[in-house]
Amino acid sequence: MIRVAVVFGGRSAEHEVSCVSAASVIGAIDRQRYEVVPIGIDKDGRWMLVDGPPARDPKADRLPAIEPGMWEPVTLAGAGQPALVRSGGDRIPVDVVFPVLHGPYGEDGTIQGLLEFAGIPYVGAGVLASAVAMDKSVARVLFRAAGLPLTPWLVTSRVEWGEDAEAVEARAEALGVPLFVKPAALGSSVGVSKVKSLADLPAALEEAFAHGRRAVVEAAVEDAREVECAILGNDEPVASVPGEIVPAGEFYDYRSKYLDDRTRLIVPADLSPETVEEVQRMAVAAFQAVDAAGMARVDFLLGPRGLHLNEVNTIPGFTEVSMYPKMWEASGLPYPDLIDRLIHLGLERHGGADV
Repeated sequence: MIRVAVVFGGRSAEHEVSCVSAASVIGAIDRQRYEVVPIGIDKDGRWMLVDGPPARDPKADRLPAIEPGMWEPVTLAGAGQPALVRSGGDRIPVDVVFPVLHGPYGEDGTIQGLLEFAGIPYVGAGVLASAVAMDKSVARVLFRAAGLPLTPWLVTSRVEWGEDAEAVEARAEALGVPLFVKPAALGSSVGVSKVKSLADLPAALEEAFAHGRRAVVEAAVEDAREVECAILGNDEPVASVPGEIVPAGEFYDYRSKYLDDRTRLIVPADLSPETVEEVQRMAVAAFQAVDAAGMARVDFLLGPRGLHLNEVNTIPGFTEVSMYPKMWEASGLPYPDLIDRLIHLGLERHGGADV
């Protein structure tokens, strides 16, 4: 039986989302084919052998987190047979790791590099694709080189803003309002602000800089529909049917994604056959532009002037409200079969045991 270590939590601001995603993944894995070893990482980076992700309180206005000292600490050993080492020295061999770590230190190539160094097969994109896709400013350069349509944008840093705020404001004004301001390397809409007036720009940038040293400022697409497409595969990726998100709030922010049940997910999206084909074509092209593997969710804005690529997420959400598994379900691939396929792709890419 293949032993899968599902790793979740982590040091990023998306820690709680990761815990909820991992609960869904662990619940969907076929226990007739796989033995699951849940590994939680707390916000200080400690690895622990856990019973499972912390349970979500449906009455609480927040998501669950891994608290320090909740479970037994473990370390990762890559020499010879990859394993997790318990505090007493006992080893738990691992065949493949399924990282369900959103944001920095998990989705940005950090844990992928660690696993490559340890020689452990893992699910999803490699170091380069993970790092590039996580950094919106770098990814946009590659998307533009691939000929994919993007909204006008600028990149600024905490240092540049501090030294010459007027120049940054002038560049932002040239984009026109409204604008969206985002941390350059984060996800789940953490730190994202909509700027309706240039007077709101300083506060939005300070919010973005609270999560990193660089920020991306993008021109908004007015009356935009938020369309997404799921990708699955390694060298021959395929696209799912697209889905559409109708957020509860003004835009698809953190609350609309995870805490407000008024957000509507429409799968499949109500699009013309021509638009569906274009979304799928562009989603595969974006996936290949960053050299992704295994899985990704590709996000678009559909406005009066057509499609605009927003971003590629190499570890998409797997919560009960996440679009990635929903789009594959609507495409004829049930959740347990999707998880099975992802594990197979990870082993295939790294030359591990055949599932």
